[in-house]
Amino acid sequence: MMLLNLIQGHGAEAAGHGGGEAAHAEHVPIIVEKLNEWFGPAVFEMQKAIMPPIYKALKIFGDHWPGEGMTYDQYVHAGNLPIPSHVVMFLFVVLVAVVILYFVRGKLSAESPSNRQQGLEVGVEAVRSLLSDLVGEGGMKHFPVVATFGILILISNLTGLLPDMIAPTANFNMTLALALTSFLYYNYVGIRENGLFGHLRHFAGPVVWLAPLMFPIEIVSNLARIMSLSMRLFGNIYGEEQVSGAIANIVQFVVPALLMPLGLLTSVLQTFIFIVLSMVYLGEVSHHEEGHGEHGQAAAAH
Repeated sequence: MMLLNLIQGHGAEAAGHGGGEAAHAEHVPIIVEKLNEWFGPAVFEMQKAIMPPIYKALKIFGDHWPGEGMTYDQYVHAGNLPIPSHVVMFLFVVLVAVVILYFVRGKLSAESPSNRQQGLEVGVEAVRSLLSDLVGEGGMKHFPVVATFGILILISNLTGLLPDMIAPTANFNMTLALALTSFLYYNYVGIRENGLFGHLRHFAGPVVWLAPLMFPIEIVSNLARIMSLSMRLFGNIYGEEQVSGAIANIVQFVVPALLMPLGLLTSVLQTFIFIVLSMVYLGEVSHHEEGHGEHGQAAAAH
């Protein structure tokens, strides 16, 4: 995921910072500046060796890597960062998640659980209940993946509420990587549980004579889920940050604080939607004989 973000981050920078001036107008957190100051030159030299062939082979972000033929100073002056902001922010989120989980977990006890343990158990039971309802029997084997999505996305969303920080999920490259991970995982589960032919049969629908029509529709529908998951999360978090920032620039006292509950609600709600849809997709491929139509309608409704 991080490699994908690194590659895509430079693609976005190439598209959005071609003139260089726009990049300087964007807010760059101090932590991003410092990490690029300390490790940027070494990362740039590594990218200089591996990125040009990738750009020429894929041709997704352009024919040439933006830093080709440049020195490190020229590359930075053009408005690019060797370590993109969303990558630094996501590394920060991972570190925070590990620290929080270690602290909350504490010393587990069945006889006298602490308040921290009880709070953790509430979250675990909520995810367990959703997995049971949406995936069915055996859904708990997906708990590590779903819970990881939930923790990382929630902390990522909330990071944007901190002073001088930005939410990594306010960058489309990050939400696209998360959506691709969810897409690849539930298709992997479908192939593992049903076999390749059985998984493909899932896309043909329950009526044999409609299979030639349903198969391409289902394939396109499933591919569209990547954009749906990524754009929904990105659009809401990015939009909330932009609106809050614009209002804070106009009214710098009291009003920004009043917007904090809205940001908190958006962060929690978008995390919930992402993991619920991921579980719906897992339920489809895990129990497609029992309820393909029902799950498909639930996914389409979202």
